[in-house]
Amino acid sequence: MREKAGLTLKEVGDYVNRNPGTLSRMESGFVAARLPEVLAYLDVCGIDDPKRREDLKTMAQDVWQKGWWDGFTANLAGALIDWVWLESRATHIYSFEVAVLPGLLQTREYAEAVIRAWDHSASTADIDRYVEVRMARQRRLTDAEPVQFSTVIDEGALRRLVGSPEVMRAQLAHLRSMATWPNVEITILSGQAGAHASPNGSFDAFRMRRPYPPTGCIATAAGSIVVEGDKAHSLFQRYDRLRCAALHNGAAQRILFDLEARLE
Repeated sequence: MREKAGLTLKEVGDYVNRNPGTLSRMESGFVAARLPEVLAYLDVCGIDDPKRREDLKTMAQDVWQKGWWDGFTANLAGALIDWVWLESRATHIYSFEVAVLPGLLQTREYAEAVIRAWDHSASTADIDRYVEVRMARQRRLTDAEPVQFSTVIDEGALRRLVGSPEVMRAQLAHLRSMATWPNVEITILSGQAGAHASPNGSFDAFRMRRPYPPTGCIATAAGSIVVEGDKAHSLFQRYDRLRCAALHNGAAQRILFDLEARLE
């Protein structure tokens, strides 16, 4: 906006009462701007569109709002903070999982087994905190305005024994129960489906509350990647193709029931 208005950092900085270095860090996202600074910035840059002003005002206010995750900040390293924040702002979440079950659908015991395998050097206290974070994230499914959650789970993730037969049996029963919730859709990509639309692995795609754009998150061994724009749009397209290839409703429930029965 500043460049389009033909203004220098110093000119805008003088108007918003910030030095050019601080203003540059605000523009780059390294320093959060407060609402009066955002409104002054919009004024000096000549931004009169009411919708754009209101959207940026909402973003400026959101930056300073506390969330349930503040008490866990030391345990929410890197992009996981972004992931949790996206879940808190999403109206719809679309999840494709190939290795483990979606975090929002995990039982406490399953989550603990996954986290122990993921970080074998973590202390018992750290693992307990990680598990609590995962359980807290699941509140989005039962909020006053619960998120709509749709997932495609690769059959291989369901067949992988995590924890113990007892842990896995309880987890499968939990999935069967959650599949009956009005805001949860669980579909299964059968091993017989063959090659599919996401050979590179799992991802989540988020439909966001205004003013935020559709966003995607891709987990990698080196950390998570957050994408917007065309890259996020491609994830929604991939999810639609995966969902079309997956088993729904009764067929999905039968797989869950059969796998659970085999663990008896």
